[in-house]
Amino acid sequence: MTYNEVLAAARTEVGPYCKACPVCNGRACGNAMPGPGCKYPGPTASRNYDKWQEICVNMDTLCPNADPDISFELFGHRFAAPIFAAPLGALPLHYGDKYKDQQYNAILIKAAAEYGLMALTGDGVDPEIMKASVVDMNKVGGMGCPTIKPWNKEAVFEKLDILNANGIFAAAMDVDGAGLPFLKAMNPNAGSKSVEEMKEIVHYAQMPFIIKGIMTPNGARKAVESGAAAIVVSNHGGRVQGGVPSTAEVLPAIVEAVKGQITILVDGGIRSGVDVFRALALGADGVLIGRPVLTAIYGAGEEGFRVYMDKIVGELKSTMTMCGAATLKDITRDKIWLG
Repeated sequence: MTYNEVLAAARTEVGPYCKACPVCNGRACGNAMPGPGCKYPGPTASRNYDKWQEICVNMDTLCPNADPDISFELFGHRFAAPIFAAPLGALPLHYGDKYKDQQYNAILIKAAAEYGLMALTGDGVDPEIMKASVVDMNKVGGMGCPTIKPWNKEAVFEKLDILNANGIFAAAMDVDGAGLPFLKAMNPNAGSKSVEEMKEIVHYAQMPFIIKGIMTPNGARKAVESGAAAIVVSNHGGRVQGGVPSTAEVLPAIVEAVKGQITILVDGGIRSGVDVFRALALGADGVLIGRPVLTAIYGAGEEGFRVYMDKIVGELKSTMTMCGAATLKDITRDKIWLG
């Protein structure tokens, strides 16, 4: 299948909110929730996309001709590319009834591992969602990263007990989910986490721990202080707070604050291999992509995932060739033009 064929197939499956647009830029879905949109006020999802497009890449083809090496090492494991699948949840509510979260995650985990990548999976009020992800990760050697909501400490530890017992590759927490209504309804200490609380959680995990939802240099410094192995610069796709800047806008200052102290990943509006190149040139080590991966899987399952990743990887390699970058380390700040 071609990517356009995957999208065409997805349009019959993801209604009524997602439109499976040719480019997932946050415009057709707007502030629609349920659906893939963002929280009112402010078009944060489209701002995420738009700000990457404002960054130009600098062509330089007076370089040795070579097939670019895009392999990427994270936590001692070599991946095929610095591109990972972002966690998504509550799929029947937001994307239609084709898949429950467990079914989608099963396809995603297998497809990502076979491609040489890693899936971050979502969490929810149903504890079986994460348990099912662990079963599917065990089928691919433990490769995956369950993303735990910022529940109260006791609930987080119960989930980490499962991950620890099964030797899962990595764990994450999307701290930017702190304001979700179902967290506010829990007992005290669900939601926002202090540095001391995060230190306890990171220490309790027996695998590298990723903090997702960092949007300021100070937040990044606190993540370093907590002992996390990586951060994801993320505004949750604009779904948890309106009126926030894009990840492309805040990434440079976060890189300046903590580069070399912690692995820096970024998500939000990254839709092409050129966008991946832009993010790496701004100082990110790798990227996460969420909504378009979901659309591809709704359109054609594992094949849809492969088709989309082939597209992204091909675009990244082509951009590296045209900009004189033979390896990921060659994608430096001078490879982009900011005006």
